[in-house]
Amino acid sequence: MNPFDIEDLIDCYRRGVFPMADARDDERVFLIDPERRGVLPLDKFHVPTRLARTIRARPFEIRIDTAFDAVVEACAEAVTGRPETWINRPIQHLYGELHERGLAHSVECWQGGALVGGLYGVALGGAFFGESMFSRARDASKVALAHLVARLKAGGYVLLDAQFITDHLTQFGAREIGRTDYRRRLEKALAVESDFYRFAGDGAGPAVLQEISQTS
Repeated sequence: MNPFDIEDLIDCYRRGVFPMADARDDERVFLIDPERRGVLPLDKFHVPTRLARTIRARPFEIRIDTAFDAVVEACAEAVTGRPETWINRPIQHLYGELHERGLAHSVECWQGGALVGGLYGVALGGAFFGESMFSRARDASKVALAHLVARLKAGGYVLLDAQFITDHLTQFGAREIGRTDYRRRLEKALAVESDFYRFAGDGAGPAVLQEISQTS
């Protein structure tokens, strides 16, 4: 049997399934096709009032794609309340290849020269598949998510796949949709031309919040 490679991974995303592992040290890769899918509607993304204040205050320097491997590594670390991770070494290597091809991106929060939070995901057509996020400073992952949404809206994306709904995501307006509805949206999104680097803002909080508030 041929090993699962990057072309297989891209095909999985186009079909609406994604890979996971049972544990960090488990080399096996499983494909997940949930009946209910979590999505973050870009046109209805909600920024809580306190988070908006934090974004305006700019406690972090936001960088894009400068430390992709470090973001994935941080997302794979065991933390309190999550002793295991679904990101094993084969999956981590595959996402590194996607990044080298320009198909995976990271949004990073830096503070005092240290990487303190961020997220990464896969971009195909007008769809962005959010994979994982981490935070070592208060609100870092939330700020990264807001910057991602502003960038996706500016770049013409139409689908932000969150995979599964969590309490962390529901505060931003995440909701579940059925598999059939998701695949319909995915098919339309894959036909859209988008640009992850189109965001013209300077990364300042007001520019991010303004982009998020723009209606389509």
